[in-house]
Amino acid sequence: MTTSPAPARPAVPMPSPHSARCPFDPPPAYLEAAADGPVTRAELPGGDTCWLVTGYAEVRAVLSDHRFSADIRHPALPLLLPGRREILASNPTFLRLDDPEHARLRRMVTGDFLVKRIEALRPGIQQIVETALDRMTEGRSSADLVAEFALPVPSLVICLLLGVPYEDREHFQRLSRTLLSSDSAVADVAAAQQELLDYLGDLADRKRERPEDDILSRLAARDDLTPRQAARTGLLLLIAGHETTANMLALSTALLLGRPAQIARLADPAALPGAVEELLRHLTIVHSGLPRVALEDVELAGTLIRAGEGVLALLSTANRDAAVFGGPDRRPLDEVDLSRDARRHLAFGFGVHQCLGQPLARAELQIALAALFRRLPGLRLAVPAEELEFRADTLIHGMPSLPVAW
Repeated sequence: MTTSPAPARPAVPMPSPHSARCPFDPPPAYLEAAADGPVTRAELPGGDTCWLVTGYAEVRAVLSDHRFSADIRHPALPLLLPGRREILASNPTFLRLDDPEHARLRRMVTGDFLVKRIEALRPGIQQIVETALDRMTEGRSSADLVAEFALPVPSLVICLLLGVPYEDREHFQRLSRTLLSSDSAVADVAAAQQELLDYLGDLADRKRERPEDDILSRLAARDDLTPRQAARTGLLLLIAGHETTANMLALSTALLLGRPAQIARLADPAALPGAVEELLRHLTIVHSGLPRVALEDVELAGTLIRAGEGVLALLSTANRDAAVFGGPDRRPLDEVDLSRDARRHLAFGFGVHQCLGQPLARAELQIALAALFRRLPGLRLAVPAEELEFRADTLIHGMPSLPVAW
Protein backbone atom coordinates (compact mmCIF):
# COMPACT_ATOMS: atom_id res chain seq x y z
CA MET A 1 0.00 0.00 0.00
CA THR A 2 1.66 3.23 -1.10
CA THR A 3 1.35 6.46 0.82
CA SER A 4 0.14 9.73 -0.65
CA PRO A 5 2.72 12.51 -1.02
CA ALA A 6 3.28 14.40 2.21
CA PRO A 7 3.66 18.18 2.23
CA ALA A 8 7.17 19.23 1.32
CA ARG A 9 9.50 20.16 4.13
CA PRO A 10 11.04 23.64 4.05
CA ALA A 11 13.79 24.30 1.53
CA VAL A 12 16.73 21.90 1.68
CA PRO A 13 19.63 24.06 2.90
CA MET A 14 23.20 23.90 1.78
CA PRO A 15 24.79 21.75 4.49
CA SER A 16 26.28 24.17 7.01
CA PRO A 17 28.43 22.67 9.75
CA HIS A 18 28.13 25.89 11.74
CA SER A 19 24.43 25.22 12.29
CA ALA A 20 24.93 21.67 13.54
CA ARG A 21 24.91 20.62 17.18
CA CYS A 22 28.39 19.37 16.46
CA PRO A 23 30.47 20.33 13.40
CA PHE A 24 31.15 16.64 12.75
CA ASP A 25 27.44 15.75 12.52
CA PRO A 26 25.16 15.85 9.46
CA PRO A 27 23.21 19.11 8.99
CA PRO A 28 20.30 19.37 11.47
CA ALA A 29 17.70 19.64 8.69
CA TYR A 30 18.79 16.25 7.38
CA LEU A 31 18.67 14.65 10.81
CA GLU A 32 15.17 16.10 11.29
CA ALA A 33 14.10 14.64 7.94
CA ALA A 34 15.49 11.24 8.94
CA ALA A 35 13.50 11.37 12.16
CA ASP A 36 10.31 11.82 10.09
CA GLY A 37 10.95 8.65 8.07
CA PRO A 38 13.30 7.19 5.48
CA VAL A 39 11.58 8.96 2.55
CA THR A 40 10.23 12.50 2.92
CA ARG A 41 9.35 15.43 0.65
CA ALA A 42 11.49 18.56 0.61
CA GLU A 43 11.65 21.85 -1.24
CA LEU A 44 14.89 22.72 -3.01
CA PRO A 45 16.38 26.24 -2.85
CA GLY A 46 15.16 26.98 -6.39
CA GLY A 47 11.57 26.18 -5.48
CA ASP A 48 11.32 22.68 -6.96
CA THR A 49 10.51 19.72 -4.74
CA CYS A 50 12.29 16.38 -4.42
CA TRP A 51 12.36 13.31 -2.23
CA LEU A 52 14.90 13.12 0.60
CA VAL A 53 15.96 9.52 1.12
CA THR A 54 17.62 9.24 4.52
CA GLY A 55 17.43 5.58 5.63
CA TYR A 56 20.31 3.18 5.06
CA ALA A 57 18.35 0.47 3.24
CA GLU A 58 16.48 3.04 1.15
CA VAL A 59 19.65 4.90 0.12
CA ARG A 60 21.25 1.60 -0.97
CA ALA A 61 18.11 0.74 -2.90
CA VAL A 62 18.13 4.04 -4.81
CA LEU A 63 21.84 3.92 -5.61
CA SER A 64 21.69 0.33 -6.90
CA ASP A 65 18.47 0.62 -8.94
CA HIS A 66 18.79 1.33 -12.67
CA ARG A 67 15.37 2.99 -12.54
CA PHE A 68 17.05 5.96 -10.87
CA SER A 69 19.25 8.02 -13.19
CA ALA A 70 22.39 9.97 -12.28
CA ASP A 71 22.53 11.74 -15.67
CA ILE A 72 23.23 15.42 -15.06
CA ARG A 73 21.56 16.25 -18.38
CA HIS A 74 18.14 15.18 -17.08
CA PRO A 75 16.23 18.40 -16.28
CA ALA A 76 14.59 16.90 -13.19
CA LEU A 77 17.81 15.79 -11.48
CA PRO A 78 17.72 17.70 -8.16
CA LEU A 79 20.61 20.04 -7.44
CA LEU A 80 21.16 22.18 -4.37
CA LEU A 81 22.81 24.70 -6.69
CA PRO A 82 20.45 24.68 -9.69
CA GLY A 83 22.26 27.49 -11.47
CA ARG A 84 25.11 25.10 -12.22
CA ARG A 85 23.14 22.52 -14.16
CA GLU A 86 24.12 23.89 -17.56
CA ILE A 87 27.81 24.05 -16.60
CA LEU A 88 27.88 20.47 -15.33
CA ALA A 89 25.79 19.15 -18.20
CA SER A 90 28.05 20.76 -20.80
CA ASN A 91 31.02 18.63 -19.68
CA PRO A 92 29.68 15.60 -17.81
CA THR A 93 32.15 13.25 -16.16
CA PHE A 94 31.33 9.54 -16.04
CA LEU A 95 30.17 10.00 -12.43
CA ARG A 96 27.21 11.98 -13.78
CA LEU A 97 26.29 9.65 -16.62
CA ASP A 98 24.32 6.40 -16.78
CA ASP A 99 25.33 3.06 -18.25
CA PRO A 100 26.41 2.12 -20.82
CA GLU A 101 28.36 5.38 -21.29
CA HIS A 102 29.23 5.56 -17.60
CA ALA A 103 30.58 2.00 -17.61
CA ARG A 104 32.54 2.51 -20.84
CA LEU A 105 34.39 5.58 -19.52
CA ARG A 106 34.85 4.23 -16.00
CA ARG A 107 36.44 0.98 -17.22
CA MET A 108 39.24 3.01 -18.81
CA VAL A 109 40.64 3.91 -15.38
CA THR A 110 39.36 1.08 -13.18
CA GLY A 111 42.64 -0.83 -13.40
CA ASP A 112 44.57 2.07 -11.88
CA PHE A 113 42.53 1.88 -8.67
CA LEU A 114 42.24 -1.85 -8.10
CA VAL A 115 43.09 -2.95 -4.55
CA LYS A 116 46.14 -4.93 -5.76
CA ARG A 117 47.48 -1.88 -7.60
CA ILE A 118 46.96 0.41 -4.60
CA GLU A 119 48.56 -2.06 -2.19
CA ALA A 120 51.69 -1.93 -4.34
CA LEU A 121 51.71 1.86 -3.92
CA ARG A 122 51.70 1.75 -0.11
CA PRO A 123 55.49 2.07 0.32
CA GLY A 124 55.50 5.13 -1.92
CA ILE A 125 52.57 6.69 -0.05
CA GLN A 126 54.35 5.96 3.26
CA GLN A 127 57.42 7.82 2.02
CA ILE A 128 55.32 10.81 0.92
CA VAL A 129 53.68 10.92 4.36
CA GLU A 130 56.97 10.67 6.26
CA THR A 131 58.56 13.38 4.11
CA ALA A 132 55.60 15.69 4.68
CA LEU A 133 55.88 15.17 8.43
CA ASP A 134 59.65 15.81 8.29
CA ARG A 135 59.05 19.14 6.59
CA MET A 136 56.18 20.12 8.86
CA THR A 137 58.08 19.46 12.08
CA GLU A 138 61.58 20.61 11.16
CA GLY A 139 62.60 23.34 13.61
CA ARG A 140 58.99 24.04 14.64
CA SER A 141 56.49 23.10 17.31
CA SER A 142 53.27 24.21 15.59
CA ALA A 143 51.77 24.32 12.10
CA ASP A 144 48.58 24.47 10.06
CA LEU A 145 47.92 20.77 9.51
CA VAL A 146 45.80 21.40 6.42
CA ALA A 147 48.42 23.44 4.58
CA GLU A 148 51.40 21.37 5.74
CA PHE A 149 50.06 17.82 5.74
CA ALA A 150 46.40 17.07 5.00
CA LEU A 151 46.38 18.81 1.62
CA PRO A 152 49.94 18.11 0.34
CA VAL A 153 49.85 14.33 0.90
CA PRO A 154 46.82 13.40 -1.28
CA SER A 155 47.67 16.15 -3.77
CA LEU A 156 51.12 14.71 -4.41
CA VAL A 157 49.77 11.14 -4.62
CA ILE A 158 47.09 11.96 -7.19
CA CYS A 159 49.53 14.12 -9.16
CA LEU A 160 51.93 11.18 -9.43
CA LEU A 161 49.16 8.79 -10.49
CA LEU A 162 47.62 11.17 -13.02
CA GLY A 163 50.85 12.61 -14.33
CA VAL A 164 50.04 16.18 -13.30
CA PRO A 165 53.05 18.33 -12.30
CA TYR A 166 52.93 18.84 -8.53
CA GLU A 167 54.34 22.33 -8.95
CA ASP A 168 50.98 23.27 -10.51
CA ARG A 169 49.13 22.39 -7.30
CA GLU A 170 48.28 25.96 -6.26
CA HIS A 171 46.71 26.51 -9.66
CA PHE A 172 44.43 23.45 -9.66
CA GLN A 173 43.66 23.67 -5.93
CA ARG A 174 42.41 27.24 -6.38
CA LEU A 175 40.22 26.22 -9.32
CA SER A 176 38.94 23.17 -7.42
CA ARG A 177 37.84 25.34 -4.52
CA THR A 178 35.91 27.57 -6.92
CA LEU A 179 34.13 24.58 -8.45
CA LEU A 180 33.17 23.13 -5.05
CA SER A 181 32.17 26.36 -3.33
CA SER A 182 28.46 27.14 -3.08
CA ASP A 183 29.33 30.85 -2.89
CA SER A 184 31.07 30.96 -6.28
CA ALA A 185 29.25 32.92 -8.96
CA VAL A 186 28.03 30.84 -11.89
CA ALA A 187 30.33 32.71 -14.27
CA ASP A 188 33.33 31.98 -12.01
CA VAL A 189 32.42 28.29 -11.85
CA ALA A 190 32.15 28.10 -15.64
CA ALA A 191 35.49 29.87 -16.04
CA ALA A 192 37.21 27.62 -13.49
CA GLN A 193 35.88 24.48 -15.17
CA GLN A 194 37.02 25.68 -18.58
CA GLU A 195 40.46 26.64 -17.26
CA LEU A 196 40.95 23.22 -15.68
CA LEU A 197 39.75 21.42 -18.82
CA ASP A 198 42.09 23.49 -20.97
CA TYR A 199 44.99 22.82 -18.60
CA LEU A 200 44.40 19.06 -18.57
CA GLY A 201 43.69 18.98 -22.29
CA ASP A 202 47.01 20.70 -23.05
CA LEU A 203 48.77 18.31 -20.69
CA ALA A 204 47.15 15.31 -22.39
CA ASP A 205 48.25 16.63 -25.80
CA ARG A 206 51.85 16.77 -24.60
CA LYS A 207 51.61 13.27 -23.16
CA ARG A 208 50.25 11.97 -26.43
CA GLU A 209 53.55 13.00 -27.98
CA ARG A 210 55.73 11.95 -25.02
CA PRO A 211 53.80 9.36 -22.97
CA GLU A 212 54.81 8.38 -19.45
CA ASP A 213 53.61 5.76 -16.98
CA ASP A 214 50.57 7.65 -15.71
CA ILE A 215 46.78 7.74 -16.11
CA LEU A 216 46.62 10.84 -18.28
CA SER A 217 49.15 9.38 -20.74
CA ARG A 218 47.08 6.21 -21.05
CA LEU A 219 43.87 8.18 -21.56
CA ALA A 220 45.50 10.43 -24.16
CA ALA A 221 46.70 7.41 -26.13
CA ARG A 222 43.21 5.89 -26.55
CA ASP A 223 41.59 6.02 -29.97
CA ASP A 224 38.10 5.59 -28.49
CA LEU A 225 38.34 8.69 -26.30
CA THR A 226 38.21 12.27 -27.50
CA PRO A 227 40.70 14.78 -26.05
CA ARG A 228 37.77 16.50 -24.33
CA GLN A 229 36.65 13.25 -22.68
CA ALA A 230 40.21 12.56 -21.52
CA ALA A 231 40.34 16.02 -19.92
CA ARG A 232 36.95 15.50 -18.22
CA THR A 233 38.08 12.21 -16.68
CA GLY A 234 41.32 13.82 -15.58
CA LEU A 235 39.38 16.68 -14.00
CA LEU A 236 37.17 14.30 -12.00
CA LEU A 237 40.11 12.25 -10.73
CA LEU A 238 42.22 15.30 -9.91
CA ILE A 239 39.54 17.05 -7.85
CA ALA A 240 38.16 13.94 -6.16
CA GLY A 241 41.67 12.59 -5.59
CA HIS A 242 42.86 15.43 -3.38
CA GLU A 243 39.88 17.39 -2.02
CA THR A 244 38.05 14.49 -0.38
CA THR A 245 41.02 12.84 1.31
CA ALA A 246 42.49 16.17 2.41
CA ASN A 247 39.24 17.08 4.16
CA MET A 248 38.93 13.62 5.72
CA LEU A 249 42.46 13.86 7.13
CA ALA A 250 41.82 17.28 8.66
CA LEU A 251 38.40 16.42 10.07
CA SER A 252 39.57 13.08 11.43
CA THR A 253 42.51 14.70 13.21
CA ALA A 254 40.36 17.47 14.70
CA LEU A 255 37.79 14.93 15.85
CA LEU A 256 40.34 12.61 17.46
CA LEU A 257 42.23 15.39 19.22
CA GLY A 258 39.03 15.99 21.16
CA ARG A 259 38.80 12.27 22.00
CA PRO A 260 42.36 11.24 22.91
CA ALA A 261 41.33 7.90 24.42
CA GLN A 262 40.45 6.64 20.93
CA ILE A 263 43.78 7.47 19.29
CA ALA A 264 45.54 4.33 20.57
CA ARG A 265 43.60 2.16 18.10
CA LEU A 266 45.49 3.85 15.25
CA ALA A 267 48.73 2.33 16.56
CA ASP A 268 47.37 -1.22 16.29
CA PRO A 269 47.82 -2.50 12.71
CA ALA A 270 44.97 -4.96 13.19
CA ALA A 271 42.58 -2.26 14.45
CA LEU A 272 43.67 0.53 12.09
CA PRO A 273 41.53 -0.42 9.04
CA GLY A 274 38.39 -0.68 11.16
CA ALA A 275 39.14 2.63 12.86
CA VAL A 276 39.36 4.37 9.50
CA GLU A 277 36.05 2.84 8.40
CA GLU A 278 34.40 4.30 11.51
CA LEU A 279 35.86 7.73 10.75
CA LEU A 280 34.53 7.50 7.20
CA ARG A 281 31.09 6.51 8.48
CA HIS A 282 30.93 9.13 11.20
CA LEU A 283 32.20 12.07 9.15
CA THR A 284 30.71 11.24 5.70
CA ILE A 285 32.03 14.41 4.09
CA VAL A 286 29.61 14.39 1.12
CA HIS A 287 26.88 16.10 3.12
CA SER A 288 24.98 17.42 0.11
CA GLY A 289 23.59 14.05 -0.96
CA LEU A 290 23.71 12.15 -4.25
CA PRO A 291 21.09 13.33 -6.76
CA ARG A 292 18.99 10.91 -8.78
CA VAL A 293 15.79 11.11 -10.84
CA ALA A 294 13.22 8.32 -11.21
CA LEU A 295 12.90 7.07 -14.80
CA GLU A 296 9.72 5.16 -13.97
CA ASP A 297 7.37 4.79 -11.01
CA VAL A 298 9.18 3.20 -8.05
CA GLU A 299 7.82 2.27 -4.63
CA LEU A 300 10.30 2.94 -1.85
CA ALA A 301 9.55 2.26 1.82
CA GLY A 302 5.84 2.32 1.05
CA THR A 303 6.07 5.64 -0.78
CA LEU A 304 5.42 5.98 -4.51
CA ILE A 305 8.08 7.98 -6.30
CA ARG A 306 6.75 8.81 -9.74
CA ALA A 307 8.69 8.91 -12.99
CA GLY A 308 10.36 12.28 -13.41
CA GLU A 309 10.60 13.05 -9.69
CA GLY A 310 13.96 13.92 -8.17
CA VAL A 311 15.64 12.19 -5.25
CA LEU A 312 18.49 13.20 -2.95
CA ALA A 313 20.11 10.15 -1.34
CA LEU A 314 21.68 11.37 1.91
CA LEU A 315 24.77 9.33 2.74
CA SER A 316 25.34 11.17 6.02
CA THR A 317 22.01 10.16 7.55
CA ALA A 318 22.18 6.64 6.13
CA ASN A 319 25.48 6.25 7.98
CA ARG A 320 23.75 7.22 11.23
CA ASP A 321 21.03 4.56 10.89
CA ALA A 322 20.83 2.89 14.31
CA ALA A 323 19.35 -0.30 12.88
CA VAL A 324 22.59 -0.87 10.98
CA PHE A 325 25.34 0.73 13.06
CA GLY A 326 23.94 0.89 16.58
CA GLY A 327 25.24 -2.53 17.56
CA PRO A 328 23.66 -4.87 20.11
CA ASP A 329 24.27 -2.35 22.88
CA ARG A 330 22.76 0.47 20.78
CA ARG A 331 25.84 2.62 21.09
CA PRO A 332 25.02 6.27 20.27
CA LEU A 333 25.70 7.14 16.65
CA ASP A 334 26.43 10.80 17.33
CA GLU A 335 29.70 9.73 18.97
CA VAL A 336 32.61 8.23 17.08
CA ASP A 337 33.66 4.78 18.30
CA LEU A 338 36.74 3.39 16.58
CA SER A 339 35.90 -0.12 17.80
CA ARG A 340 32.55 -0.08 15.97
CA ASP A 341 32.02 -2.40 13.00
CA ALA A 342 31.40 0.24 10.33
CA ARG A 343 32.38 -1.77 7.27
CA ARG A 344 28.95 -1.44 5.65
CA HIS A 345 29.03 2.37 5.61
CA LEU A 346 28.06 4.31 2.49
CA ALA A 347 30.63 7.11 2.65
CA PHE A 348 31.85 6.10 -0.82
CA GLY A 349 28.33 5.70 -2.19
CA PHE A 350 26.90 2.43 -3.41
CA GLY A 351 26.11 0.63 -6.65
CA VAL A 352 27.73 1.18 -10.04
CA HIS A 353 28.57 4.82 -9.29
CA GLN A 354 30.35 4.23 -5.99
CA CYS A 355 33.69 5.96 -5.60
CA LEU A 356 36.31 4.51 -7.91
CA GLY A 357 39.18 5.74 -5.74
CA GLN A 358 38.09 4.26 -2.42
CA PRO A 359 41.04 1.80 -2.17
CA LEU A 360 43.41 4.75 -2.58
CA ALA A 361 41.55 6.88 -0.05
CA ARG A 362 41.60 4.07 2.51
CA ALA A 363 45.33 3.50 2.04
CA GLU A 364 46.14 7.21 2.37
CA LEU A 365 43.99 7.65 5.47
CA GLN A 366 45.40 4.57 7.19
CA ILE A 367 49.01 5.47 6.46
CA ALA A 368 48.70 9.20 7.16
CA LEU A 369 46.73 8.99 10.41
CA ALA A 370 48.88 6.21 11.87
CA ALA A 371 52.10 8.07 11.03
CA LEU A 372 50.80 11.42 12.28
CA PHE A 373 49.96 10.19 15.77
CA ARG A 374 53.02 7.90 15.94
CA ARG A 375 55.40 10.70 15.05
CA LEU A 376 53.63 13.33 17.16
CA PRO A 377 52.28 11.67 20.33
CA GLY A 378 51.89 15.10 21.93
CA LEU A 379 49.82 16.52 19.07
CA ARG A 380 47.16 18.96 20.27
CA LEU A 381 44.97 21.77 19.04
CA ALA A 382 46.73 25.14 19.01
CA VAL A 383 43.45 27.02 19.50
CA PRO A 384 40.35 26.28 21.58
CA ALA A 385 38.10 23.73 19.87
CA GLU A 386 35.27 26.28 19.58
CA GLU A 387 37.54 28.51 17.46
CA LEU A 388 38.14 25.88 14.76
CA GLU A 389 36.79 26.85 11.36
CA PHE A 390 34.70 24.58 9.16
CA ARG A 391 33.71 25.15 5.56
CA ALA A 392 30.11 26.31 5.31
CA ASP A 393 30.22 27.11 1.60
CA THR A 394 31.19 23.85 -0.03
CA LEU A 395 29.64 20.67 -1.37
CA ILE A 396 32.28 18.66 0.54
CA HIS A 397 32.53 19.12 4.31
CA GLY A 398 35.96 20.16 5.47
CA MET A 399 38.23 22.65 7.20
CA PRO A 400 40.14 25.54 5.63
CA SER A 401 42.84 25.25 8.31
CA LEU A 402 43.71 23.27 11.45
CA PRO A 403 46.18 24.93 13.85
CA VAL A 404 48.03 22.27 15.83
CA ALA A 405 51.03 22.12 18.14
CA TRP A 406 53.23 19.37 19.58
